[in-house]
Amino acid sequence: MLRKLIDRIIYIWGNLKTSMGISYHDFISTKGFKGELFITVVGVDGRLLDTRHIKNIITRDMSLLVSRLLKSNNEPLRGISMLAVGTGDVGWDLQNPPAPTNTQRSLYNEIARKGFATVNFVDAGGLPTAIPTNVVDFTTVYSETEAVGPLVEMGLLGGDANPLAPGIKNPILPPNGAYDPNVDVVGKDTLCNYLTFPVINKPATAVLTLTWRITT
Repeated sequence: MLRKLIDRIIYIWGNLKTSMGISYHDFISTKGFKGELFITVVGVDGRLLDTRHIKNIITRDMSLLVSRLLKSNNEPLRGISMLAVGTGDVGWDLQNPPAPTNTQRSLYNEIARKGFATVNFVDAGGLPTAIPTNVVDFTTVYSETEAVGPLVEMGLLGGDANPLAPGIKNPILPPNGAYDPNVDVVGKDTLCNYLTFPVINKPATAVLTLTWRITT
């Protein structure tokens, strides 16, 4: 039965469209999931300062998280649990940062991470629904005093990242480079997807709302 289930998952995921053109062995990282992000920045006076809708990269480490969740009900304790934002690597052009890749394993310079305000299944019209669907919205709200700075990178964290203790960080380093499949990710933060974008200058007088939509 387990073999049939795995074969069925491979069949379904293997027939979903990929936009990255990488090998079959990376199918979970690309064909199994699709991510997009909705961003709004609203000032304390209610003015809309910025709004964006961006597609993102699903990382190869997402496949490791899925494998762990399929194998056990107890390890890891969580799937996707937090959203992290950062200011990017030293020397980046903030208006034109490097494009993200699916080998990313952590942010270059994380300045804040936070659990979700809401997590909802979404129906075909993009509205929350109590009925399970293949689309989930993860929404994080950074208040005026949180995540202040020139933001150019962000990503969803899962695995052993603990939303109850966001100050404890266990990133997989280096952030990027040649992907090493032999790294033991147990006990580490799992970066499930990653995004770079032209800078969002988050002031201490605005609220940043991020809804990350994952479609499987």
